[in-house]
Amino acid sequence: MEAILNLILRFGFISRKQFRALLDNPPGNRAELLQALVQREWISPRDREELEPLLDSLEAISEGPPESADSAMQEVHATAARVAQSDSNVLILGESGVGKSRLARWIHNHSMRNKGPFVVVSCGSIPENLLESELFGVEKGAYTGASRSREGRFQKAGGGTLFLDEIGELPLNLQVKLLRAIQEKKVEPLGSGREVYVNVRLIAATNRNLEEDVRQKRFREDLYFRLNVVPMLLPSLRDRKEDIPLLFDFFLKEFEKKYGRIFVLEDPALPRKLMAYPWPGNIRELENCLERLCVLSEDGQLRARDLPAGIQKALSGAEKGPRLFAKEDRPPTMPEGREMSEIRSSLQGAFEKKRGLPSIAEAEEFLIRRALETAGSIGGAAELLDVHRNTIRNKIKQYGIDRRTLEKG
Repeated sequence: MEAILNLILRFGFISRKQFRALLDNPPGNRAELLQALVQREWISPRDREELEPLLDSLEAISEGPPESADSAMQEVHATAARVAQSDSNVLILGESGVGKSRLARWIHNHSMRNKGPFVVVSCGSIPENLLESELFGVEKGAYTGASRSREGRFQKAGGGTLFLDEIGELPLNLQVKLLRAIQEKKVEPLGSGREVYVNVRLIAATNRNLEEDVRQKRFREDLYFRLNVVPMLLPSLRDRKEDIPLLFDFFLKEFEKKYGRIFVLEDPALPRKLMAYPWPGNIRELENCLERLCVLSEDGQLRARDLPAGIQKALSGAEKGPRLFAKEDRPPTMPEGREMSEIRSSLQGAFEKKRGLPSIAEAEEFLIRRALETAGSIGGAAELLDVHRNTIRNKIKQYGIDRRTLEKG
């Protein structure tokens, strides 16, 4: 919701004061946002007509999973689509950062339980002495400091999905209780003599080799078989490098949505150049790397020089090699007499058109029209937009804006 509020602020539908007020108590969805804007009389009926298509473009941006050119990953996506329609337990395997939690949420969102909660428990990050009460709940007075009764995550996930991340880190004594909760669909809160029925769908994930842990007696075999109804192994990013340009574009859309900005690559070949880096942190590292580029960009240009030093060094070494790019992947030679600014402008327009977002020119014209309507004069519009009066005059001429229909006098 913060990303949406950022965007409608940038397009002039709300003021900074109104933005902060909405951020303090954010609407839960698009309908609530529109209702709040209308009830507070912050937008007119005409504003609403202009705002709704903008919100449509935001909702059109998918939340995952990212498309893939890798056959193994395509099979994982197909399996996820099938298993989402069932209520079976799912075990997602793969290295850290390959997208296990994203896939788990996608399965929940496309399941029959999508109206219920999606509750996450990171089994490796909660201290062992607190994990039992977090999972199963606690009764008042069960131990020193238990001043009130509290539901566990199983109960909180009722009617929805419980995602147990890092399941391989679960202590053996809690594995027994978890197995019983799965088999009986009942949990016993800590310090309670009663059992509570729970209705949850279980998805677990781990970066460990659970079969080896079973052999080493670190993980219960019966629990492993209970969890391993539908296993899905996510390949590492280094094993599907052809997906890097696709993932780059996917996350770029997400950050445009998050920051309410449009970003353009200074070097269009950058996504393919990144295939030369091994990505030990997998998709998470790629996502963080791209967010770094977006955050460091002041003018919307994404520059290779803003990449982390380790990645720059790896790419620099790769470029010295004989075959970083295939012939067809190499950027074309710049035509004679054509300015770099014209090429960037053309690329920018193509990127914007591809994402279904308003172009920079469209956004600029829109803001100038609104400023003229609001201020009633060129001078007032220039003051609102913090630009020189001549800039407004030039833009009016450039976009063919009829001042007489916009100015009040």
